[in-house]
Amino acid sequence: MFQGLVFDWATVSAMLVLYLVLGAASAVVTWLGRASPSGTLRLQVNAWWRIFPVFSLAWALYPWGPVLLLVLIAALAWRELALHHSTAPQRFQWACAALLVLQLLLVGAEVPGAMVLVPVLAVLQLLLWRWRPDRQRLLWLLFLLLCAGLAFVLQLDRLPVDTPVRRAWFFYLFAVTALNDVAQFISGKSLGRHKIAKTISPNKTWAGLAGGVLVSALVSLALGLHLQLAPAPFLLMLGVLLSLAGFLGDLMFSAAKRFLGLKDFSNLIPGHGGILDRADSLVLTAPLLYCVLRWSLY
Repeated sequence: MFQGLVFDWATVSAMLVLYLVLGAASAVVTWLGRASPSGTLRLQVNAWWRIFPVFSLAWALYPWGPVLLLVLIAALAWRELALHHSTAPQRFQWACAALLVLQLLLVGAEVPGAMVLVPVLAVLQLLLWRWRPDRQRLLWLLFLLLCAGLAFVLQLDRLPVDTPVRRAWFFYLFAVTALNDVAQFISGKSLGRHKIAKTISPNKTWAGLAGGVLVSALVSLALGLHLQLAPAPFLLMLGVLLSLAGFLGDLMFSAAKRFLGLKDFSNLIPGHGGILDRADSLVLTAPLLYCVLRWSLY
C-alpha cells in the first residue's frame, strides 16, 4: 500500500546529514550559551526537532504521507486563522474544512480545471479585499493562498518520472525551503543592517536575503547532484529562484500580519510563531518548483 516503505537510500543519507547538521547546531547553541533556555535562538533550533520528524514520516509514507502532511498543515492553519476571526470563527473553520475536502476530491479525481479552482477563488478574494479591506476577507484570502500553494506539492506526484525521483523532489522542496528560511534568519540577525521593507517586516534585510540565496543555491546544487535530479547549472538557478520565492512568500504573509496587527499568527511552534509563519514560503516555492520542472525537465 505504501510505496514509501521501500526507501531510496540516497535520500535517506541526505536526510541523515540534515539531522547531523541540526544536532551540531543544537550543540553549538548550548555550548556557546548564546541564548538563555527561553531565548529565541535556542527555541528555534529545538523546534526543528519537532518539525523534521513530521516531515521525515511524511516522506517515508509516500505517497499518502505528503497528503496527510498537507491536511495537517491546512487544519492547523484554519484553526490559527480562526483565532483572529472576529465574527464567526467556528463557521470559518467549517468552511475552510469543506473547501479543503472539495479541493482534495477534485484534484484526486483529476477533474479538468481542478488545479485552477482555488487560485481563481484567491484572485477573486484578493479583488474583493482590495475593494473593501477587512479582517475576515483577508483571513479567507490567506487560507485560499495556502491551499493553492500546497496543492502543487501533491502535483509533484504527477511528474512523468519514477516514484523514487518524485519522492526525491518532494524531499528537495522541503529541504531547500527550510534551509533557506534558516539561512535568511541567521545571516539577517548576524549581518543585517539595511532593511528591505521596514514597514512590512523589520527583520527582513538585504544581508538576510543574500545569505538565503547563497545557502539555497549551494544546498540545491549539493542535494540535487547527490540525488541525481538535474544538471548543476539548472540546480544553481533553481536554488536561487526558490530562495527568492520563499522570501516573497514570507514577505506577503508578513504584510498580512501587519494589517491584522499581529507579530505571529500563533505561538504553536516556540521561537517560530504559528504554522503559517513556517509554511508561508511554500505558498510560492511549491508552485514554482512544479512549474519549472514540468516545463523545463519533463
